Amino acid sequence: MSDSPLVSIIIPVFNSGAYLAETISSALAQTWPEKEIIVVDDGSTDESLNIARSFKDSSIRIFEQENRGASAARNKGLLEARGEYIQFLDADDLLGPDKIELQMKLLRGKNSAIANCAAIYFFDGDDPNSIQPVHEWFSNGSADNLQFLTKLYGGGLIGPAYGGMIAVHAWLCPKAVVDKAGKWNEELTTDDDGEFFCRVILAASEILYSDKALCYYRKYSDNRSLSAANDYRASKSLLISTNLKAQHLLGRTTDTNTKLALSRLYYEHTWSFYPRYPDLALEAEKQAKALFPHFPLKPFNTGINLWLSKLLGWKAVRYLQYLKNEILHVR
Repeated sequence: MSDSPLVSIIIPVFNSGAYLAETISSALAQTWPEKEIIVVDDGSTDESLNIARSFKDSSIRIFEQENRGASAARNKGLLEARGEYIQFLDADDLLGPDKIELQMKLLRGKNSAIANCAAIYFFDGDDPNSIQPVHEWFSNGSADNLQFLTKLYGGGLIGPAYGGMIAVHAWLCPKAVVDKAGKWNEELTTDDDGEFFCRVILAASEILYSDKALCYYRKYSDNRSLSAANDYRASKSLLISTNLKAQHLLGRTTDTNTKLALSRLYYEHTWSFYPRYPDLALEAEKQAKALFPHFPLKPFNTGINLWLSKLLGWKAVRYLQYLKNEILHVR
């Protein structure tokens, strides 16, 4: 490995013209000197491609493809990447200026380790620099990546403060670890990042955490991001992703806590799918029971919904909620 290894920053783009210039600028502003920025336009119909081309910088390489989804665009970026390290960056998110440099200092000499950092979550239109970072439970790093995933998926059932999410661009990974994990699953439309990084984490020797590095995750008050899409295809993708995560983990361990964590994911899906998609809810419930038959499912913890769920069962309460939302939607 060279003294200053090349880092490939991969940006998948689809109709991201409102934010792309800011995202590319944050990549260009990285203090790590050896970087290339790979922009993969996934069939945009807005000005995204022209915006990318407006940057006259030799470190930027632009590729076009027909619309095939973000995972396919990321796989194209991996195919074209020349770097020894990979930084994924969605087209509406941002990197702190020294994010890559700080993580590279941790990774030097540890070719099979991966690094993450804190993410600042900000609503579109807000100033992300006005928000202080929060260092969550994973700020301790991990030398036991199976346990790390169990804590991530199990949340409060495994221990206080566990769970949550880790942003895609919080990670910095050696290309060798990504290659070992395999490509992004192009069949998934929702939680494709969760399934991919499950494999990356399992392929790595350890997880290192930079307490100074930062990335910025843009949120939308109208829930218009793909990950918030509430349709059958998105819900099925979420269930398939969880099935794959279960395969990845249970192929490595039979630990009771890991089964409990996976069961929690399935029951969460059961609750969110029901009653709109009863077939998906039923499949998720079967998987949850198979993993942990005596799972303490408590979707309602306080108030009248808790009382009603004890009287009628949680499915009846969930159905009443569904009817109420449908009526309000019609109005």
